[in-house]
Amino acid sequence: MSYNEIRWHPLLGTWVIVASGRATRPWRDVSCPFCPGAPETGYGWDVLSLENRYPSLSRSPRASSARAGYSKSEPGYGVCKVVIETPEHEGDLDAVPYQNLVKYVQVLAKETEELYRDERIKYVAAFRNKGELIGVSLHHPHSQIYALPFIPLKIMIEMSEMKRYRDTTSRCLICDISAEEGAGGARTLYDNDDFTLLLPAFAQWPYECHLYPARHIQLLSQLTQREAERLADMLKVAVAMYNSLYGFSLPYMMVTHQAPNIQDNEHYHLHIEFYPVHRAPDKLKFAAGIEWGYWAFTYDELPENRVRELREALQRGATTLRKNGYSPMGRPAAP
Repeated sequence: MSYNEIRWHPLLGTWVIVASGRATRPWRDVSCPFCPGAPETGYGWDVLSLENRYPSLSRSPRASSARAGYSKSEPGYGVCKVVIETPEHEGDLDAVPYQNLVKYVQVLAKETEELYRDERIKYVAAFRNKGELIGVSLHHPHSQIYALPFIPLKIMIEMSEMKRYRDTTSRCLICDISAEEGAGGARTLYDNDDFTLLLPAFAQWPYECHLYPARHIQLLSQLTQREAERLADMLKVAVAMYNSLYGFSLPYMMVTHQAPNIQDNEHYHLHIEFYPVHRAPDKLKFAAGIEWGYWAFTYDELPENRVRELREALQRGATTLRKNGYSPMGRPAAP
């Protein structure tokens, strides 16, 4: 029997998702359920949003009878979706047609808007895992959406820090970070007027990059048509940069941080974070005791030195995109 519930972590003050049915989900070398013609997909589509067949959360959750006196548990109400970015079985966002990426951004925005109409949904997490090293179970290019009945702890911390900064300065923290870095900043990689890609001075993963909208908005659903188009350009260029860094398709996590479904969220600034796990072509960044046990990441280089590598990779990636018929809309920073 499959259970979906959330259990309270009393030491951290947050919820843990418990989903027993996830253990039986398909794993890699199976007939692809996301290709055209599969039972759930059919034909005649370019970008497709589907209910996850092995959800961590459910609109009709079943909770187990397990209890702990020092904690609490609730049925795991929520929604889990898969967004298939292309009918092609292989590839990455830099190989997906540009118009697909625009539609992909619009699908994420529409899903956010629709899911936030449900008052029980407190947070919509849109994320993309790429590569077997990240634990991806199916190779077909896809992203996921988790509509959660709680605000994740990391978002709560960001909300608190952004609010504290606004209350202290009357300004937005990410707006100020973007302004300080600027189009010609020491850690800026690419700028297309509506979005900036940079390696933040406080990066935790070796080649971690953040993507910041120029306009102060909270949600994907607030993007204009032009911003959706420019975000698609930014995603295409950023992923081309990563895949040009070491000459192979680089595994990464791409996570969208948007505001929770609450009234007082205007101080929050939408952004996207990339976490590649490589620190060299043949070495991984392992999050070990100090990172997972204490949330104190160690950065084994100067971030500014990594910027030089990424700028060179971005130039190579942009050249590859042009050879394949796509012209980036913005300005890569000079190596």
